[in-house]
Amino acid sequence: MSDNNSIRERVIKALDRVRPYLQSDGGDIELLDITDDLSVKVRLKGACHGCPYSMQTLKAGVEQAIMKEVPEIKKVISA
Repeated sequence: MSDNNSIRERVIKALDRVRPYLQSDGGDIELLDITDDLSVKVRLKGACHGCPYSMQTLKAGVEQAIMKEVPEIKKVISA
């Protein structure tokens, strides 16, 4: 269980790194879940929710930041 907590803490740390960029555009991000198969579920909020570039932001920014910090993570999905 401590391994799962460690992964969660590192994912949160990675999200905290990208959050200021999202907030500067009027958006934010929320961690919803880390699944058993090591997928991270997030929700884009504010201006990011429904933005035409949100999938690009998710893949190029958020997913890369998380996977760099937590290489065990397989993918990041928007819920």
